Amino acid sequence: MPSNSAKPRRSALRPDGAERRLAILAFPGVTLLDVSGPAQVFAELAEIELPAPGYALSYVSEQGGLVPTDVGLMIDTAPLEAVDPQGVDTLLIPGGPGIWKVRQDETVMRWISQVLPGARRIASVCLGAFALAWAGALEGKRAATHWRYCPRLQDSFPNVKVEPDAIFVQDGRVWSSAGVSAGIDLALAMIEEDFGHTIALDVARRLVVFLKRPGGQSQFSTVLAAQASDVEGRFSSLHAWIIENIASDLRVETLAARAGMSPRTFARTYVSRTGMTPAQGVEALRVETARLLLEGRQVGSVVEVAQRAGFGDDERMRRAFLRHLGVSPSEYRRRFSS
Repeated sequence: MPSNSAKPRRSALRPDGAERRLAILAFPGVTLLDVSGPAQVFAELAEIELPAPGYALSYVSEQGGLVPTDVGLMIDTAPLEAVDPQGVDTLLIPGGPGIWKVRQDETVMRWISQVLPGARRIASVCLGAFALAWAGALEGKRAATHWRYCPRLQDSFPNVKVEPDAIFVQDGRVWSSAGVSAGIDLALAMIEEDFGHTIALDVARRLVVFLKRPGGQSQFSTVLAAQASDVEGRFSSLHAWIIENIASDLRVETLAARAGMSPRTFARTYVSRTGMTPAQGVEALRVETARLLLEGRQVGSVVEVAQRAGFGDDERMRRAFLRHLGVSPSEYRRRFSS
């Protein structure tokens, strides 16, 4: 793993005829988590018996050696010349504040262009999407990047269909993901494509993360959106309590008592802090809960999901899903369940 003295296994830089070369490009100012998140996911496969050849993971940079990340930690890399561009199965380009200098680096951009024609899969994390776009790999493709930079990517490349809410996007062999932690979702999805759901789930359990958030999900969950509106965090503990008691009677009097306010004061304050009425806030959190239950399939029927999430009946849940997500619960499960 990348660290102050992180070194990829040098054997991984030599073709062995079995493992598939997975190259992660590094450059000064690369975001550490954009590299280490996917790398840790891929590295976990070494501990699992696989039904197909695994990955030979390489960290590469223009000249090789130690490359400083955005937080000062160094990644030990191999020079580009040590990795045959025609031998790369999967290329992953992370983001970071140093990405803007990559465009002027003729050696790096030339190597990326040499990799593109033969690679089975090319991918980016966060601002790495710009490098793919500069190389022409996103032309006519759907793509994701960090939400703050979606307008810039779209304006700079009108022929790219930027999906501003997506956690990650797969368009053929081209993959791209949103900011930082979304690279973990991207890597797990790649493992699921290559080795199946069971092995991806095993990796996720080893890392104590969700198997993967479906790529079509928003970069912001309902909880995050509420927290973003409530900038002072006045109702953070209340939201946590609501989620823990999502199937309970959550009328405004109950919430007001929990918040230590009169119902009238609570309702007025909640609207001013979150932009939602208490009833709308509860409904949004119930949709969030139901959404996660539908994805995981631990709960069998839609009716049971509705009860677990506090809707009471599936018709009420269906109307809430249409308001918040634009699809019915059954359609959501069909699209996004593991």
